[in-house]
Amino acid sequence: MAEITTAEKRTVSVDSPSGGLSTRDLILVAVLLAAGAVLKLTVASFLTFGGMKPNFIIAMYALAVILTRPRIPQALVIGLIAGLMCQLPLLAATPLANIFSETVGGLVCGLAILVPLRFGKVDANPFATTFVTTIASGYAFVAFLSVANGIALPAALAAYSVMVVGTAVFNAILAQILVVPLRAVLKR
Repeated sequence: MAEITTAEKRTVSVDSPSGGLSTRDLILVAVLLAAGAVLKLTVASFLTFGGMKPNFIIAMYALAVILTRPRIPQALVIGLIAGLMCQLPLLAATPLANIFSETVGGLVCGLAILVPLRFGKVDANPFATTFVTTIASGYAFVAFLSVANGIALPAALAAYSVMVVGTAVFNAILAQILVVPLRAVLKR
């Protein structure tokens, strides 16, 4: 019986030659989504104001998309994964609604990062992208609830407007603040 020995080296590329997300990008997405879940479980309860609670998962997946700049289908999958994470028992307020809303948010986020919003040295894209992502996700969530519960859509949208816009402003400010140190650390 002959032994076959090979000295193959296995390497993992940090950069993706195919235009997809690199291993480093995937790790960043996973860490940011996990951070969003932990923040939603802990800090969000303390920041509740007038029925509004920040959704750190949206802010973190928007930040992940902003920092990794994935292709549109990849951004959509990042949103889908965020929505699936929201189905975990401690994170799920409404079953299935987040799968739809975060997938919509991921798509919108992937499109929004394509719009350059630079004013001198200030890059306003993180603020604007996170704001429109949260608005899209929030109203998709409300639309899902409206259809699922047989509530008139205009009434549901009006009832949740303050909460959706308030959360969008909070998330946008958070992302704009966090993107600067994260870009410095990641050298992006």
